[in-house]
Amino acid sequence: MRFGIYACIIGFILDMIFGDPHWIYHPIRLIGKLITGTEKMVRSYFPKTKAGERKGGVVLAIIVMVVSTGIPLGILIITYKISVYLGVLVESVLCYQLLATKSLKIESMKVYKALKDNDVEKARYAVSMIVGRDTQSLDAVGITKAAVETIAENTSDGSIAPLIAIIIGGAPLGFLYKSINTMDSMIGYKNDTYINLGRFAAKLDDIVNYIPARFAAHMMILSAYILGMDGKNAYRIYKRDRYKHASPNSAHTESVCAGALRVRLAGDAYYFGKLHKKEYIGDALREIETEDIARANRLLYMCAILSLVLLMGLKIGVILIIG
Repeated sequence: MRFGIYACIIGFILDMIFGDPHWIYHPIRLIGKLITGTEKMVRSYFPKTKAGERKGGVVLAIIVMVVSTGIPLGILIITYKISVYLGVLVESVLCYQLLATKSLKIESMKVYKALKDNDVEKARYAVSMIVGRDTQSLDAVGITKAAVETIAENTSDGSIAPLIAIIIGGAPLGFLYKSINTMDSMIGYKNDTYINLGRFAAKLDDIVNYIPARFAAHMMILSAYILGMDGKNAYRIYKRDRYKHASPNSAHTESVCAGALRVRLAGDAYYFGKLHKKEYIGDALREIETEDIARANRLLYMCAILSLVLLMGLKIGVILIIG
C-alpha cells in the first residue's frame, strides 16, 4: 500500500511541473477511441428504440470501464512482480497522466496572455479549446468569464476527483474514474443522438463526482482564506448558489470561485448555436477582469495541494492504525 502512496505523490509532482506534453500520446485519447468504437458496436447490435439505446448505453459503459481499468491493473500486476521499483515507476507515470492541474493552468493562461496582448481573436480561439460553449461572438469579458468558469468547474473533475481516486485505489481506480468522466464528456449529452445512449454514463458521472465536487468546494473555500481572497463571501455564495446548474455537481466549485473573486459567473450561453438559459452564480461586487484567470488558477493550485496533504495524511493515518 505504501508503494501506491509514493506513486501518487510522484505523479502529482510530475503533473504540477510538466502538465501534459503534447508529444506524449495520452491514455485518455485511447479511452476516447474505445468509447467511439464501442458506441458503433452497440448501435449496430441494439435496436434504435428508447429501451434499446438505453440497454446499449449500459453495455457500452460496462465495456469501457472494464477495459479502461483492467489494462492498467494488469500492467501494474506484472511490473510490480518484476520489481517494486519498476512498479512504482510505471504507476507514477500512470498517476501523472490522470491528473490535469498543470494542463488546465497552461491552457487557460493562453487565454490570459492573449487578452493581455489585446488579441481578442487569439483569446477567443484559446478559450474555444477548453470550453464547450460557442465562442464566436464572445467579447473580452465573455472570454474571461468562460475561462474562469472552466478553471473553477474543472478543479473538481480534472484535478481533485482523480486525485481522490488514485489515493484510494491507485492508478487503476483513477482510470476507472477517468473512463466514466470521459464517457460523460463524449456521450453524456441531452440531445437527440445521446439522450438515451448516454444516459447511464451521465448518471454514473453524477454519482462518482458527488463527493469530490463537495470536497473540492470546501478545499477551495479554505484556499481562498489562505490566499487572502474573500473566503467569507466564497462560503456565502457556495451555500446559496451551489445548485444553480443542470448538473448536481458542477456549480459547487464554480460558486466558491465566484464568491472568492467577488464576481458573477454563468448566465445564458450558446451551445451548438442554441441558446441555453442559465442562472447567474455569484454577485457582481466588481467587474470581472483578465487578472481573474490568474487568480482562479491560484485557487486551483492551492486547492490541489491542500487536498493532497489532507488526503495523504488521512491515508497514512489509516495505514498506521490498521498496521
